[in-house]
Amino acid sequence: MKQNAARRVSPRRCGRSGNTILECALVILPLVAIGFALMDYSIALFVQNVLRNAVREGCRFAITQQTGPSGQDAAIQSVVQQNSMGFLPNTNTVSITYYDTNLNVVTGTGSNAQGNLCLVSISGFSWTWFAPVMRSASPLSFSASSSDVMEAPPNGILPSR
Repeated sequence: MKQNAARRVSPRRCGRSGNTILECALVILPLVAIGFALMDYSIALFVQNVLRNAVREGCRFAITQQTGPSGQDAAIQSVVQQNSMGFLPNTNTVSITYYDTNLNVVTGTGSNAQGNLCLVSISGFSWTWFAPVMRSASPLSFSASSSDVMEAPPNGILPSR
């Protein structure tokens, strides 16, 4: 008889069967939202760093006067795209600008001459959030740039742009 008495449920516990599920839901949902927010922000930082590295590698390639069959600018854009870890599907957002020693924009033949400044940049690259929890669903816009002084070309011959 004593065993049956221990199994009795108190009248206070009878109405509390759904409280645990409700409390879990109220705790788990904000934790999952915070987890997605942390993941989103860390991936956005990763993308920004990858783009910065890609333009830095493109600038390093440019100052050594290397070129490809399509010209130096196309070769630089290709190097930037290759170093972007697949985040740049095409080279539309990559731009190359040359400046002389007085920081005036130089175009045409000889703009990639020794002593000129080469600026390689990515602008207008957009990245959408994975889970826009409690923030705007509009995409992030990234830009990255790197510049350096052009070296002397090998054999003294400037590559075509």
